[in-house]
Amino acid sequence: MSELLTQQVNQERLIKSRQRSERRFRFYCIAAISMACAFLVFFFANLISTGSSAFRQTEIRVDVSYTEQAQKLPLAALDEETRYLVSRGWLRLLPRKIENNPELLGTTETLWVLADAEVDQYLKGKANRLKRMDRKTVDNLKEQGRAKLVFNSYLFTNGDSKMPELAGIWSAAVGSCYVLFITLLFSFPIGVMTAVYLEEYAKDNHLTQAIEVNINNLAAIPSIIFGLLGLAIIINFFGVPRSSAIAGGLTLGLMTLPVIIISSRAALRAVPDSIRQGALGVGASQWQTIWHHVLPLSLPGMLTGTIIGLAQAMGETAPLLIVGMMAFIPEAPSGFTDSATVLPAQIYTWASESLRAFESRTAAAILILMAVLLTFNATAVLLRKKFQRRW
Repeated sequence: MSELLTQQVNQERLIKSRQRSERRFRFYCIAAISMACAFLVFFFANLISTGSSAFRQTEIRVDVSYTEQAQKLPLAALDEETRYLVSRGWLRLLPRKIENNPELLGTTETLWVLADAEVDQYLKGKANRLKRMDRKTVDNLKEQGRAKLVFNSYLFTNGDSKMPELAGIWSAAVGSCYVLFITLLFSFPIGVMTAVYLEEYAKDNHLTQAIEVNINNLAAIPSIIFGLLGLAIIINFFGVPRSSAIAGGLTLGLMTLPVIIISSRAALRAVPDSIRQGALGVGASQWQTIWHHVLPLSLPGMLTGTIIGLAQAMGETAPLLIVGMMAFIPEAPSGFTDSATVLPAQIYTWASESLRAFESRTAAAILILMAVLLTFNATAVLLRKKFQRRW
């Protein structure tokens, strides 16, 4: 009897110990998830608070006097109170404006013009290098209604600039589109055809096994290795122009290729063998079976993997650093062989600038890039849910 009681007590202790262990494990899991969520909330809150100010820009209302002296010295077109508060980029365009419109000579015009980055920083309550007298002038202009914050269209319509108030993402966005187009054009057909061969035609031997191992390894190696590969083969061997969209697109295509092959093979495996056997049973050839039955059914999975691979490629910077796509590009490329940059490279360039005004533009560009990547991933999920078939 005493032995039974002892066993019962030991079992109860063991059960309680297991229950305590389960509660601790649940607590650790909840704590880990809470820490991850807190980090994400802090990350996005910091990005939004820093980058939201970049979507607004300061403009000042000034009287512009179009004189012969202003053609040689643009500062002479403004009064002494506001001439050093206006963007230097706008002042540089003034002589060309007078040259293109000679009828403006001898007239005075009241305009809203772009303010200097330091004035913009001051009105937004951020650190700036304005002198005390300039701050008083800006305060007076604000009280008089001659200084205001407006939507920053320059962020979306301008290319890169050394002056923060004029810097925008347009050239980087166009370059990203060119690069992604080349990446898709190169990697999708080759990736799908490789997957079809390995799944439908290739025999299971040492050669195909070695190919599969190498494909899986290529999907896991650091992306900068693909940059070195692109530099050695695409630029040095084939002579593709450095810093061009073709060089960047082919390099990212090499990096995306293993992802597309793996996802395409998984999509092909998901098609039941009964469909292949039914098509072959009614007299279709193997190619007709693949083209008319297997590929259409596996295409949604292939597109999902391709979109995810393109989203990964769009966020890459390291391979493009090697092939020279980190250059200062103020104008959008007009072709695939022109010098170009991409949005991640633009973010890296702005983050390296010493002027504080670039900090908010860096955060704003990150928000835009993340919005595009989330759109890509959401599209992949929607395509998978819409076209996915359960067998």
